[in-house]
Amino acid sequence: MESKIYNMLGFAQRAGKLASGEKACEANIKNGKAKLFILASDATDGTKKNFINMCNNNNVSLQIFGTKSQLGLAIGKSHRSAIVILDKDFVTGLSKLF
Repeated sequence: MESKIYNMLGFAQRAGKLASGEKACEANIKNGKAKLFILASDATDGTKKNFINMCNNNNVSLQIFGTKSQLGLAIGKSHRSAIVILDKDFVTGLSKLF
């Protein structure tokens, strides 16, 4: 099941429906474009606390999944602790897999 989630993240990246990195994620959460936030399980405690509070305050769904290296590999980038999905159709597909 995990491989399907990573494949879906890769599809979202190629389709331009995903943003990654802490600054890009924060901007998309605050401007209301983020539909789902994915946080790496091995993110630092400070990063976890910051994004959990941010998602709660902005009514963005949050999922803790994978490691920084796994998330980065799935989207063809270096390690990523934060990913936002910007498209509701990708969120629907991912929600069925989580």
